[in-house]
Amino acid sequence: MSEPTAETKMQFLFALRSRGVTDAQVLDAMEQIDRGPFVRGLFSARAYEDMPLPIACGQTISQPSVVGLMTQALQISPRDTVLEVGTGSGYQAAILSKLARRVYTVDRHARLVREARQIFDQLHLSNITSLVGDGSHGLPEQAPFDRIIVTAAAEDPPGPLLAQLKTGGIMVVPVGQSDTVQTLIRVQKTASGLEYDELRPVRFVPLLEGIGKDT
Repeated sequence: MSEPTAETKMQFLFALRSRGVTDAQVLDAMEQIDRGPFVRGLFSARAYEDMPLPIACGQTISQPSVVGLMTQALQISPRDTVLEVGTGSGYQAAILSKLARRVYTVDRHARLVREARQIFDQLHLSNITSLVGDGSHGLPEQAPFDRIIVTAAAEDPPGPLLAQLKTGGIMVVPVGQSDTVQTLIRVQKTASGLEYDELRPVRFVPLLEGIGKDT
């Protein structure tokens, strides 16, 4: 897809701000990373609309305002290592890469990881490590993480992921039954336990265990 016009980009950023994405660093990252390359086929013309769109393997690319709000809720600092569960199109990981020192992203679909890696390479995003795996178990060999973001809905914040979060760390995860509206939750791990904040209603594909059967 061709580069967006200046007007398209302005409208895109205005839509983000009007829906609550106000953090200047997050907006800057979302201005740097065009959504266009992450949306393929029939829906590429709608890449700069604030709406979720279908991608391969029955998954979706989240609407940009939700990506922005989830990123904002993580409160990432430049020294942070972030784990993303659910690579999908790779768009969220690309945004994170502009804010964090290192991003690890895991997806159960090998095709999605392969296609996301190609875009990361094209954009010269060298601080992203993308892996095929069962994200519900996290990435224990790289733990602990400063921040964890889950882009699929779990019935509860997954225990293995909470265990891989540093004290002082933040996890953002959609929680709820897969066939109803879910709630976006921010979990902060403190020395005395876990603190939970409900952020907003959302709708995500369910977090599934195991590896996808696609190639």
